[in-house]
Amino acid sequence: MAVTESHIPTTLDGPFDPVTRRFNPSLRRGSDDLPMTDPRLRKNVTSNFPEQIALAISSPTSMWVSWVTGDAQIGLNVTPVDPTSVGSEVWYGKESGKYPSVGKGDSVVYSQLYPFEGLWNYTSGIIHHVKLQGLEPGTRYYYKCGDSSIPAMSQEHYFETFPKPSPNNYPARIAVIGDLGLTSNSTSTIDHLTYNDPSMILMVGDLTYANQYLTTGGKGASCFSCAFPDAPIRETYQPRWDGWGRFMEPLTSEIPMMVIEGNHEIEPQAGGITFKSYLTRFAVPAEESGSKSKFYYSFDAGGIHFIMLGAYVDYNSTGAQFAWLKQDLQRIDRSVTPWLVAAWHSPWYNSYASHYQEFECMRLEMEELLYQYRVDIVFNGHVHAYERMNRVYNYTLDPCGPVYITVGDGGNIEKVDVDHADDPGKCPSAGDNIPEFGGVCHFNFSSGPAKGNFCWNKQPVWSAFRESSFGHGILEVVNSTYALWTWHRNQDNYKENAVGDQIYIVRQPELCMKDYKSNDPYNRSTKSSSAPSHLSQDVSVIISQLLGVLFIYGLYSQKLF
Repeated sequence: MAVTESHIPTTLDGPFDPVTRRFNPSLRRGSDDLPMTDPRLRKNVTSNFPEQIALAISSPTSMWVSWVTGDAQIGLNVTPVDPTSVGSEVWYGKESGKYPSVGKGDSVVYSQLYPFEGLWNYTSGIIHHVKLQGLEPGTRYYYKCGDSSIPAMSQEHYFETFPKPSPNNYPARIAVIGDLGLTSNSTSTIDHLTYNDPSMILMVGDLTYANQYLTTGGKGASCFSCAFPDAPIRETYQPRWDGWGRFMEPLTSEIPMMVIEGNHEIEPQAGGITFKSYLTRFAVPAEESGSKSKFYYSFDAGGIHFIMLGAYVDYNSTGAQFAWLKQDLQRIDRSVTPWLVAAWHSPWYNSYASHYQEFECMRLEMEELLYQYRVDIVFNGHVHAYERMNRVYNYTLDPCGPVYITVGDGGNIEKVDVDHADDPGKCPSAGDNIPEFGGVCHFNFSSGPAKGNFCWNKQPVWSAFRESSFGHGILEVVNSTYALWTWHRNQDNYKENAVGDQIYIVRQPELCMKDYKSNDPYNRSTKSSSAPSHLSQDVSVIISQLLGVLFIYGLYSQKLF
């Protein structure tokens, strides 16, 4: 069903017949990276003043503030600075210019070292992380960060805490981006996203593409192995991370950005060390959510519970991540946070030739658990295009399956993906799409239109809409059952009310939660006294859906009448 001026479809109208909007050949498939001399990437502060300021949610009453001070070093010989030589302070309060509270935190440096002749090493500036605690939900705070003893404090910034978890409280707009990079297309994505005024950014991996460069810098390549076949290791030019932090600071200093790792964050170096930059630069609520790893964690944003999973660490059902995930799912109270959204980098459902069936092993390990606990929406990146699925479980259309959405179209140097696995001659071979982590579980379909084949010969029924264009998405949760999802193409940036894809995602607890948690659909006690509360909750669900219909009617009544 297509979006028209007077009607936005809902998932209740589905499943939809598959639609493909073909790549427009008048558009570029990609663009080169911005140079480090670009004003948005260049360092614009002196000495030990803060830069690359970024926020991240810790809990409904706490916020992480991170920044970098000092100068990074790059060359054959580098010497890390003492991270304690510059203090980590945040002054904050509810009025501009008045900061009655002070938070203090930790600081660290990291190095990227290569034991190969001629390769340059890198050591970072000082990276600071401060957790502000005891904040009031739904409140604006003004803050400065830095070291007051130097003195070297930042300019004033502000942020707003999210409303407390409740089925009636939601962030206004959540931006979702994947595979962003630092190209001209990336700038279009961020400019367009900024115009849409989000209250949070969900970044689903592959941030900087610093590993498309040699350690000595120079010009980045869309294909590293093609451009640098003699490189002794997958090199990186770490100053691109600093440029990316500056590029994002106008947004991240005022709205929280929640990240998860992708394959471009692996960045192997000496001694088998990986992910050093990702793990050091970003603060995430791992400890707060009971996780012992920054590769996977969860958090609440109003009435939404987000689960961020790691596709490049052990995801087997016998491993630590799976055990944590199960415990996290068991703790969720769907009467408080009705919406359950999961995100990780590499998609399970993907009809593009690129990365086709690449993470089938992860799906086989985890999909049943996510389905059992009725995850509503899944966001992925990795594939450099846009695709939204019909509700699906185990490759079968299912009204209680999640809506999987791929948004790996942020604009990076590797260019947009245009080939579909069902296009003639484009089906990958069994030796293609080998994951950078985990096993290979490629298979031929055993039933349905693609029975006996590795690829479909037409767009799969579970793929509702796909398009090869750069862009970003916005999620607006209306109430406990309705959420508006909008995908914006970059080329529509200056068009009035233009959208690439739009749909209301509708939860159906009365249908899908009947057997959830042993016939306790709202994750509460099964004592006899719970029967009246179940009845009350059923009524509230009906009311919520009616309110959703009235909301849609209100939005479009002027156009319809």
